[in-house]
Amino acid sequence: MDETVDRAKVASSPPATAREAPASDPQLRPTSPPTKPPKRRGLLKWIAVLVLAIGCIFVWEQFQQRESDKDRNAPSGPPPQTIRDAPVTTGDVPIIINALGAVTPIANVTVRTQINGQLQTIAFTEGQMVKAGDFLAQVDARPYEATLAQNEAQLSKDTALFNQAQSDLSRYEILRKQNSIADQQVSDQQFLVKQDQAAMAIDQAQVDSAKLNITYCHIVAPVSGRVGLRQVDQGNYVQTTDANGIVLLTQIEPISVIFTVAEDYLPQIQARMKSGATLPVAIYDRANVTKLQDGKLAFIDNQIDVTTGTVKLRAMFDNTDDTLFPQQFVNARLTVDTLANATVAPNAAIQQGAQGAFVYVVNNDNTVSVRQIKVGPVDGERTAITSGLKPGENVVIDGVDRLRDGAKVNVRNSQAQNGAAGKPPGAKEDAAPDQQGQQGQQGQHRHRRQGQGQSDQ
Repeated sequence: MDETVDRAKVASSPPATAREAPASDPQLRPTSPPTKPPKRRGLLKWIAVLVLAIGCIFVWEQFQQRESDKDRNAPSGPPPQTIRDAPVTTGDVPIIINALGAVTPIANVTVRTQINGQLQTIAFTEGQMVKAGDFLAQVDARPYEATLAQNEAQLSKDTALFNQAQSDLSRYEILRKQNSIADQQVSDQQFLVKQDQAAMAIDQAQVDSAKLNITYCHIVAPVSGRVGLRQVDQGNYVQTTDANGIVLLTQIEPISVIFTVAEDYLPQIQARMKSGATLPVAIYDRANVTKLQDGKLAFIDNQIDVTTGTVKLRAMFDNTDDTLFPQQFVNARLTVDTLANATVAPNAAIQQGAQGAFVYVVNNDNTVSVRQIKVGPVDGERTAITSGLKPGENVVIDGVDRLRDGAKVNVRNSQAQNGAAGKPPGAKEDAAPDQQGQQGQQGQHRHRRQGQGQSDQ
């Protein structure tokens, strides 16, 4: 007997009124009617899915409709670019040649002894400013004073011999007139007088040499300048063959600067100097920031360096305040000529492209136009414009990165310029932040709506 019972069939089948006896023959056993699947529950599921799909489609269409409305209401084209501009003016522009140079003293003298002897006195202090003729050092002069006395004594002796010979010659000439002596004796006496005269000249030269040696023992400054480090100490025996000498003396007032320029500038510089013009030279420090002194061009070298194609120039400076130091590395700016009443634009406005230099000109309708220009000499933060611009036009000096020809701009200058123009400060600056705020709010709404759509799905 099959004891397994299908509970679903039992639940769906009607209750039996009478207990049926099992039949011994399986063919004669009564069969129960087949059960049907639950169609109602499946139909509800499909209806729910259909309603959810219709809702999602409706929401998506509404979202697309709102986005299209915003795109239609949004202004066409990119927003105006914020820039700063500056006017094109006129002025005098100097033609300047920039060069590298070094401060070179006019005189750089190694003070040496001109006589051998013991160094008795050092009369200077290291770093002292001295004038030409000031006493610097003293060498022992006693040996040379003794030599001078000896030479003076020899001169006195030879002088006496000369006087004696001259007196004898006078007597001999009287006797010759009386025919008392021979003419040969008179001639011999004449030669003897000349010999004594030559001995006197030799003695006088030796006396002068001894006096000169005594003068050399007193060492003085050959030029005005500043003394350097002492090369020998007091008490040492100094000689004329000493390599380092006693001290190095450098003239610093006035002083010069030697710098080099390209040979291409030489004709223009020579033409200006031949016309009698004084070419000013300004000297700046190593960083080319601080101006040290102003001077004038004094000399052009007599030949060009063929290895570098440059020529050396020397400029002179008073240097009364000692701002220029010997062998100092400096930057020289030589003013060759001046362009009078030239059109001038800021350096920041000039851009370089495939066709050369150009600028963005600000139009009256708050748009910019590309203008090709030709530049001239540069003077600091401004450049002379030979063609392409007119005085009074405004050019863009800041914010040119994303500009193009015909682009709209929003001019934002300093508050002082806005106030001078009669406009309240920040009138144009507020437009861009407002647009950015609106775009930020729109972006936040979009993210919220996309998040809601994902959560519904």
